[in-house]
Amino acid sequence: MHTVTKKELIDRIADETGSKRVMVKKVVQSFLDNIIEELGHGNRLEFRDFGVFESKERAARVAQNPKTLERVHVPPKRTVKFKVGRLMKQKLQEGLESAPEPAGVSHMTPSTGSGD
Repeated sequence: MHTVTKKELIDRIADETGSKRVMVKKVVQSFLDNIIEELGHGNRLEFRDFGVFESKERAARVAQNPKTLERVHVPPKRTVKFKVGRLMKQKLQEGLESAPEPAGVSHMTPSTGSGD
C-alpha cells in the first residue's frame, strides 16, 4: 500500500486540470479548512456518492489502567465519524475483487471427504 500525500494530490489535480499548482493548493487547503470548520461547529457534511462526515460526542466514562488497575475518569470528547458513500463503496469493492490473491491463500472450502 502506498501513502498519497496532499502534495501529490495537488500535483495530480494541477496536471489533470491544467491549473497552476499554487491555485490548486489554495483551493484544496480551503476545502479542507472548511470541512474542519463545519465539523468543529457540529455540522454534518454530505458529499453525494462519496460519503458523510459527522461530528459525534463520546460520553464521559470510567476506564481502567491495565498496568495498575487504577480507575481513571475519561472526559467526554468529540470525534469524527465517516460513512462511505455509494461510489466509494463500489470502487473499494472493485479493488478487492481485482486484487491478486496472496500466496498460500485459497477461497476453496475444505473437502468433506471420508478422511484418510
